[in-house]
Amino acid sequence: MTKTVSLLFGVHAHQPVGNFPEVIDDAHLRCYRPFLQTLHRFPEFRFAVHFSGWLLDYLLQKFPEDMALLREMVARGQVELFGAGDTEPVLAVIPEQDRIGQLTRFSDKLDARLGQRPQGAWLTERVWEATVVPSLVDAGIRYVTVDDYHFLCAGKEAGQLDGYYTTEEGGKPLDLFPISEALRYRIPFALAHEVVDYLEGLAGQSENAAAVYFDDIEKFGIWPETYEWVYEKGWLENFIRGVLASEKIRPRTYKEYHDQVKTRGIIYLPTTSYIEMNEWTLPAAAAAKYADLVAREKDAGRYEEHKPYIRGGIWKNFFSRYPESNWMHKRMLGLSLRVAQLPSDQRTADLIDDLYEAQSNDAYWHGLFGGLYLPHLRRAVYNAIVRLEAGLDNIAPRKAGHRGDLDKDGVDEICTFSKELQAIVKLDGHAGVCEFDDYRLNHNFGDTLRRQAEHYFEKIHNNAQGAEHAGDGIASAHDRVAFKHEIFPSDLLADDRPSGLFIDSWIKENEHRAVRDYELIGYDPASMQFQAVIGDGTITKTITLSGNRIGAQYAASKLTGGSVSVRFMLAMPCCDGYAGRYAGSGANILGGFGAPLEVKAERLILDDGVLGGHLIFGASRTVSIHAAPYFTASQSEAGFEKIMQAVEITVQWPVDDRPVSLWLEVNPGNLQL
Repeated sequence: MTKTVSLLFGVHAHQPVGNFPEVIDDAHLRCYRPFLQTLHRFPEFRFAVHFSGWLLDYLLQKFPEDMALLREMVARGQVELFGAGDTEPVLAVIPEQDRIGQLTRFSDKLDARLGQRPQGAWLTERVWEATVVPSLVDAGIRYVTVDDYHFLCAGKEAGQLDGYYTTEEGGKPLDLFPISEALRYRIPFALAHEVVDYLEGLAGQSENAAAVYFDDIEKFGIWPETYEWVYEKGWLENFIRGVLASEKIRPRTYKEYHDQVKTRGIIYLPTTSYIEMNEWTLPAAAAAKYADLVAREKDAGRYEEHKPYIRGGIWKNFFSRYPESNWMHKRMLGLSLRVAQLPSDQRTADLIDDLYEAQSNDAYWHGLFGGLYLPHLRRAVYNAIVRLEAGLDNIAPRKAGHRGDLDKDGVDEICTFSKELQAIVKLDGHAGVCEFDDYRLNHNFGDTLRRQAEHYFEKIHNNAQGAEHAGDGIASAHDRVAFKHEIFPSDLLADDRPSGLFIDSWIKENEHRAVRDYELIGYDPASMQFQAVIGDGTITKTITLSGNRIGAQYAASKLTGGSVSVRFMLAMPCCDGYAGRYAGSGANILGGFGAPLEVKAERLILDDGVLGGHLIFGASRTVSIHAAPYFTASQSEAGFEKIMQAVEITVQWPVDDRPVSLWLEVNPGNLQL
């Protein structure tokens, strides 16, 4: 008999909650549609697919004819649907009741909309922690896919990874398929016939041998150069025809294989993700050491042998690396607890929808992919958080003036709110507002990201161009080096001050010193008072919240000859788009958010068409106002790019014995300018 190998071919399709419709439409045009149309013509080619829940909803509504192809392939047994959390959360970082809820909701959706209830699940970003096993099992999942790297880290040899293994947690069993790294890096980048030859070489290496592939569908048309390669030059069709023509390769669904082949035995995996992710989780200095170690091992020819023992960090390190990610996560956890504490009849579908949207993974991390650096993805999470909080307050009201360490960083915060607004002040010595929400607009104006060092800045400094790639295929996004924007040294400077509102500095004799030693001297539900010692004098700062206005009054004592500077980092959804603009007190347009502005005034308006609202900055006396866009530099699969994170407004005035009040007033609706 001819020795064969079972090809378990799976693709994962995902778009982040909050992504731009035009981006999704383009992805559908260049990837989802041609992929489904191509596979539909080959009923004998069996495969698995996972569309994340939010994306699936969008495609079913916007492109029903194309999704009918998927439904037909499911009905004829060609396609196996894989489950996951509905909004694509990293299961390991959300509470257990939300894991089960997310998994069950998505399985119900697949059953109702596409006619199949999944038995397998895609594990978001292949983030593995044993604690997720009971939740998966309780939600009806029998098996998941993770990288072969996970198994190598547990001591398995590469030759042992052509089947599936079984793990358990608390006596609840779950089967695990190891995704082949060799296939991930070949498909679809190597020539189609070379991939077929590679698969045929795996035939008969063991009884019931399987070649396991499950990876992002975006590699089939969205990654740079791939649309022409996969469809116009025919890579996908050539690959399918080559597989179907082979006597040694049997394309099967995971379920078929799982039902017919027994487990290879018990295994327990360490906490990990895929290799690249483990590197991305590390801070810049540690990532540099890791990269140097990997390079030395490769130069010595030892890397493939030693890579299971050369590990980076774990996914949760993103909460340690990025305070903004940690803050979002802990805010989400706090609201999840409030939802869980409600009587079951008060946990409405709207509350659950908002909670699950706040758990979408993309805005919490950053690497070559991941959306922490993308303001519109963080904004989608905060939109859900603010909506959810308002909904919970209507059912079970909170008390304003609460003090506690919300983000578990060892520093307390005080939360105060009105019907319209919420302000959270961090007691870290800066006495700044770290979160500023408008419940009418469902927006957090404090949702900004400060610059910090990244390991890939070295490539920018070296101004590396092009990609080192050998062979006749195309380069993977992991190997490409490109620049979408010109990046300057100033774009790479780490910011040593927190992002937020009312961040103060004292300026005297050209010395600019951040005020970092504010002490809380009193607070009530509507106000907080701080005092800082500067030389022989003091500054007293009183933050108040009332209605649709937040303000701060500054009173100096025994300070002469200097100035106070106050920084506001404001998340304006328009960023440097055409619909964001400054206006003066006479409603005259002064410029756009993407350009610097210098004025002396008592009033400045920030009008944002994407937000659907405007801010009015006011001062009790004429002050110098400097406004400018605040950029960060980051990497993506398309290259290095600059992203506007905030409007940075700095207000300055000379100190005298008169108190000065500054305030922001938030108003829904745009100005008619």
